[in-house]
Amino acid sequence: MAFQKKIKKTKRQLTAAVAHVKSSFNNTMVTITNPEGDVVLSCSAGKLGFKGSRKGTPFAASQVASTLSKDMQLMGIKTLEINLQGPGSGRDSVVRAFQGSGMHISVLRDVTPLPHNGVRPAKKRRV
Repeated sequence: MAFQKKIKKTKRQLTAAVAHVKSSFNNTMVTITNPEGDVVLSCSAGKLGFKGSRKGTPFAASQVASTLSKDMQLMGIKTLEINLQGPGSGRDSVVRAFQGSGMHISVLRDVTPLPHNGVRPAKKRRV
């Protein structure tokens, strides 16, 4: 087997990205993708060391966003589309943290799934 020279990994350079924010009552997860949908970066409150009910707080969500914004600035990302999903308290603080870090937010979208009719209700209680 012949010796193969290692190819140096190049840093990805992007100018625009999409941030998918999934905010539940227990955690906040943010995934950064390129406009085609390929995942570039991701982070969550649990990954940063928050445990238990503190993962669902707005402070933990803002820490997630500030951590990701530092990585995004190194990649050259300036404009951001944000897709918000879920009922959690970290939704607003993620947007504020991205704005505070100097990102230009072009689109703010709510993609929370809403049932049109919902599931069948439970049977009536007999007491």
